[in-house]
Amino acid sequence: MRFTQLNWCLVFLLTLGFLAEAILDPVDFLALQAIRKSLDDLPGSNFFQSWDFTSDPCGFAGVYCDGDKVVSLNLGDPRAGSPGLSGRINPAVGKLSALTEFSIVPGRIMGALPATVSQLKNLRFLAISRNFISGEIPASLGEVRGLRTLDLSYNQLTGTISPSIGSLPELSNLILCHNHLTGSIPPFLSQTLTRIDLKRNSLTGSISPASLPPSLQYVSLAWNQLTGPVDRVLLRLNQLNYLDLSLNRFTGTIPGRIFAFPITNLQLQRNFFYGSIQPANQVTIPTVDLSYNRLSGEISPLLSSVENLYLNSNRFTGEVPASFVERLLSASIQTLYLQHNFLTGIQISPAAEIPVSSSLCLQYNCMVPPLQTPCPVKAGPQKTRPTTQCNEWRG
Repeated sequence: MRFTQLNWCLVFLLTLGFLAEAILDPVDFLALQAIRKSLDDLPGSNFFQSWDFTSDPCGFAGVYCDGDKVVSLNLGDPRAGSPGLSGRINPAVGKLSALTEFSIVPGRIMGALPATVSQLKNLRFLAISRNFISGEIPASLGEVRGLRTLDLSYNQLTGTISPSIGSLPELSNLILCHNHLTGSIPPFLSQTLTRIDLKRNSLTGSISPASLPPSLQYVSLAWNQLTGPVDRVLLRLNQLNYLDLSLNRFTGTIPGRIFAFPITNLQLQRNFFYGSIQPANQVTIPTVDLSYNRLSGEISPLLSSVENLYLNSNRFTGEVPASFVERLLSASIQTLYLQHNFLTGIQISPAAEIPVSSSLCLQYNCMVPPLQTPCPVKAGPQKTRPTTQCNEWRG
């Protein structure tokens, strides 16, 4: 009899232990309640349907627990095209002390990003993109030393990127594109940073050679107001597979060694670069876009191995290398845009047939194009640059 009672006692204690483990920490419970009160489903969304606080919050949609603590909070239905959420981010999110991941799907979340987020010392992933978050990025985020991904893209953020963000030691992905950020780009200390996307802001200043780590594979700084040279910066970035520096005000030369990198897409259009493309190793990049700059000098034959090459709207001079013609006629080059430069010739027969899969545009140079080919509408109707402009440029 005593043995049976002892067994029942053990079973009761074990059951009580499991129940205690399943009960959410009261601080986390109250934090989730506050977060819920600050947010609503947009019409057509039923994300919060499962958020019934008479049941276990660890079973709520988007809530993941480890023991009695919330470790992941993903708010909103992540399916493409699903309506998002509206409202504001409650500062109580900072009470979820064990949180490692916090994300909100695109919607109509407004207001500032609470500074209390910096209290989440275990946070690794923070992504709140395509909403209406405004105000400044809290400088205190630099205190979240384990943060690896920070994605606040497509919002209404203003102010500067604090140097404290650049000091994050484990940062891998920084995505702040399509905001209204100003000021300069801070130095980044993380040696694991692989992606930085700051396009479509109002950033100014120059880029220090030591500000971007060599670990970067994806860099997009397009549509800003950045200035200064980039040659020494690019020489450090030997792991790039995507680079877009278009629509800025960079000056100086583009180092030839950049073309030895395994870049799959290179865009440097609509800048104010000066100088020429320097000699380099053989180019094996599928697409190179250097259009809308002030690059000058002769076109390097080493670029003839590029499948899609955009050198239009620069200040290139001299003749187009014969290697371009050979690869173009063999359909190895799909796009070769050379319009709006100061080129003086190309060795191609007027009877040559450009492959259907290839595009060539030569108009508005210091030569009469030897053959007429379709050009983009932006190239304009003029076939040849005025002689006065060509003589002035030579002078």
